[in-house]
Amino acid sequence: MDMSTAIPCAALRTTATSVERRDWLVRYFGWATHKDQAMSKRPTHPAHYHSRMQRVLAYIDRHLDEDVGLETLSAVAAFSPYHFHRQFSAIFGLSLHRYVQLARMKRASWRLAYRSADSVTEIALDAGYEAPDSFARAFRQRLGQAPTAFREDPDWAAWTAAMVPLAEARSLMMTQNFSIDDVVVQEQADIPVAFLSHKGAPERLGETIRRFIDWRKASGVRAATHATYTIFHNDPDGVAPEDYQVDLAAATDRTITAADGGIEAGLIPAGRCAVLRIVGGSDDLRPAAAFLYGTWLPASGEELRDFPLYAQRVRFFPDVPEHEAITDLFLPLQ
Repeated sequence: MDMSTAIPCAALRTTATSVERRDWLVRYFGWATHKDQAMSKRPTHPAHYHSRMQRVLAYIDRHLDEDVGLETLSAVAAFSPYHFHRQFSAIFGLSLHRYVQLARMKRASWRLAYRSADSVTEIALDAGYEAPDSFARAFRQRLGQAPTAFREDPDWAAWTAAMVPLAEARSLMMTQNFSIDDVVVQEQADIPVAFLSHKGAPERLGETIRRFIDWRKASGVRAATHATYTIFHNDPDGVAPEDYQVDLAAATDRTITAADGGIEAGLIPAGRCAVLRIVGGSDDLRPAAAFLYGTWLPASGEELRDFPLYAQRVRFFPDVPEHEAITDLFLPLQ
């Protein structure tokens, strides 16, 4: 299945029965039901099994605001609903219900923290809750804060701990595998930027992101019209937390003054770069960076330029489903 295929939401309206929804999925995608598969006598190889579970996670990403119950998801995977919940738990280490709830909470928490125009009620309804009160109880249970408290002052350490099961589950199926051919060497032009430096513990980066987003909104340097970059001065695994530094940047030649409150003018210099595109979650870009440094660079014979590794955020979660987010990673070359 092409993960970029758009699924008509109207065809999966929540008023449809689970059987109707399941039948529609089989007709639309041409997937065999578990009965069809049993009759085919074909062996199920690990790669095929992997792809079936992968499309379940992609389907959940696209339909977090809809009914994504057992019948629907077992049809997506073309597995029997009598066994699918046990298959899911055995592979991912958490129940299907908890996975869906954590995925909804992750999107909701990002919207609470970074999308101030979205009301708590709107976020609650989009997370599958019929009332803000029930959403607030579930949110507090999972993340230790009420939604309004999280919006005002997120506890990112508690958030990170709560999302570990989700991150580990996704890493089993949604981690991109890279090859040498995925890397393209390109000539980049000078990019004037305005940036805000984050210096200190990585788990407090969310606070800096919020400040930078607020500045972008106030100054009109919005992501829709000004490319977004992250410049990595060092590796969080290789320095003490207080020495970690990353710059959040937006492409602009706007004059920066003291009134911009900590924002500085800078430049991503022109030059050759090895570019690796990451499709999917960008919470942790270390595996992609490790591939560039440990596999591609030695094989290429290239030498590095004196400028840090940086990334362009092309498509953002939660504005798009997480598996459809796009990040380009740039390794500067001589």
